Amino acid sequence: MGTAYARMRCIKILLFIFNLSFWLAGLAVIAFGLWLRFGGAMAEFASDKRSPEYFFIGLYVLVGAGALMTTVGFFGCCGAARESQFLLGAFFACLLVIFAAEITAGVFAFIGKKVAIQEAQRIYEDIYDEYMKNPGKVNRTIYHYHLALQCCGKDNLEQHVGLPCPEKMQVPKNCLVEIHNVIDANLHLVGIVGIAIAGTTVSKSTFSLFLLALGPDAPSFTHSSVLQQLVRFLKVKLFLLLSVCPLPGNWSQLHRWAQMTLFYQFILCP
Repeated sequence: MGTAYARMRCIKILLFIFNLSFWLAGLAVIAFGLWLRFGGAMAEFASDKRSPEYFFIGLYVLVGAGALMTTVGFFGCCGAARESQFLLGAFFACLLVIFAAEITAGVFAFIGKKVAIQEAQRIYEDIYDEYMKNPGKVNRTIYHYHLALQCCGKDNLEQHVGLPCPEKMQVPKNCLVEIHNVIDANLHLVGIVGIAIAGTTVSKSTFSLFLLALGPDAPSFTHSSVLQQLVRFLKVKLFLLLSVCPLPGNWSQLHRWAQMTLFYQFILCP
């Protein structure tokens, strides 16, 4: 009895620490997503009416998941401290939502990178063409792009003559290349952060399951019951991962078969 209580106490403390770190990580994710959305070089694209919304969808998902992380982290701390079965159960359910959201943001950032780059480059080319036709009309707009990206014009150097380039720029850089570099780096960070946060939810969900099984209101705890819950938990994670990460080409048939297998196991083996 004393050993079981000591284990529960240890798991409760670990879960509380993890939830506190989860809450702080949620704040960091929100700050990171908002900075990418409203700060840095991409702020000029965000302020324009023709902003590449495809690029920002992944950021919206990331910020939303970060807000959910802060809420879930708070309730997770309360549930761990009070050993509330209801709060721990709600915490576990919300972790599944966060897992799906973060994986979606990560996969969206990696897969949609090419489309986002092409869309942003097209927006700049449209503004560039408008400037060449009527320099006075969009002079301020194109200068903001050049200042944010530290570039000037596109194609060859002869076309840079007369363009509003940033001061102290010795060698003009191709804006299309700079757009590619900026979006590629930012979306790569979004993908890494999303998938890393999704990975941490696995350990947090495992601890919440153990505390649920070891809690004072838990019926007839056995090691096999925890193992069954962990297996089911991993099935849910795998099902969500397969739902948001379609496999291309010849793997699509295997992808559908795995989804249906897990789905029927949820029905036949609750």
